[in-house]
Amino acid sequence: MKKTWLLGFGFLSISLTWALYNAFVPLFLEEFIPNNVALIGFLMTMDNYIALFLQPYIGNLSDKTNTRFGKRMPYLILGMPLAAVFVVLVPLHFNLLTLILFMLALNITMAIFRSPTIALMPDITVESKRTTANGIINFMGGVGSILALAGGAFLYDLHQTIPFWAAAFVLLAALFIVTSSIKENRDAIRYDVSDKQQKIRMKKELNSSTLFILCAIFFWFVAYQGIEALFTLFATNEFGMSDGQASFTLSFFAFSFLLFAIPSGWLGAKFGKKRVIMVGLIGLISIFFSVNFVDSILGLRMLLLIGGMFWACININSYPFIVATGTEIAIGTRTGMYYLVSSLAAIIGPPLMGYFVDLTGYHLLFFMAAICMGLALLSISFVKNAEKMKSSTLES
Repeated sequence: MKKTWLLGFGFLSISLTWALYNAFVPLFLEEFIPNNVALIGFLMTMDNYIALFLQPYIGNLSDKTNTRFGKRMPYLILGMPLAAVFVVLVPLHFNLLTLILFMLALNITMAIFRSPTIALMPDITVESKRTTANGIINFMGGVGSILALAGGAFLYDLHQTIPFWAAAFVLLAALFIVTSSIKENRDAIRYDVSDKQQKIRMKKELNSSTLFILCAIFFWFVAYQGIEALFTLFATNEFGMSDGQASFTLSFFAFSFLLFAIPSGWLGAKFGKKRVIMVGLIGLISIFFSVNFVDSILGLRMLLLIGGMFWACININSYPFIVATGTEIAIGTRTGMYYLVSSLAAIIGPPLMGYFVDLTGYHLLFFMAAICMGLALLSISFVKNAEKMKSSTLES
């Protein structure tokens, strides 16, 4: 697992950059478009719209790439330095147009290497260890987010450009660590695949199990993204918390997810990905329903602390599971599918949940999230044994 930890620096750099971007870019936008939170919110979802179209294409393209650097590395070598340039340029904008152009360029360059970076994990990891490896990758991503949020505010107070220079440095350092420690043509797992099987057919990859798990991923991310976006409003309106208390309360969920990321991957490897995901879904449905019956901040925080563990069971095992329902030659393609569906959920989830909150009130927010998790549970119950599905996705 040494190489997985080293690869984790790639995901750490992605998470750190996005955390800084999401924390400070809205402040830049507010300077030019004050009192227009809706427009700011739309511009901040730009990455999801780009991911919706570009990441599946990049993932599929990387499956077909064959260079002396490997299949995925060329995208890291191209994308990470370009992203480092544009992340530095974002705070150097001088009007709204240049800010939006730099944001767009950063989003595109980040999309170039995100799917290939994630696809490297299953490329260099045997199937039986992928859930554990994904736990490590997500743990490193969580560390990146914490570093960004903890250190970013201090650096921003010194000067608004410094956090972005730091992100650029981390991107370049991560590229050096990954490219110097992982030689893709040497370290990638070799599979016995005949020449006739080398062509990837999307129709074959989208077997019934894949479609059901994509539906499940969509539903649980609609719930998660909706809760994440609206939680501070829920907490301030239903529990009378301050903004700071609400943010701190949500951190209980994020912190327990981080702590349970690696153990949940180990559980998935030992007991099966589908089984652990279903346990996580049942647990989170129970937690979300229970939220509506607590009337103390301490009780809410304890439920969220437990809920983060169940979310780790779901999230850590989902990406290895979508990979396991297809062929080894289509890992990048399936990585793109994963990000397409999760990005679509990120676009739809917050406004959809917000619409129902407007109709019914905040007290039903977690009920609606539980219903979405129930739909995810129903969807994943139709997924067949992933190991038995591999041969069905090969072109004969």
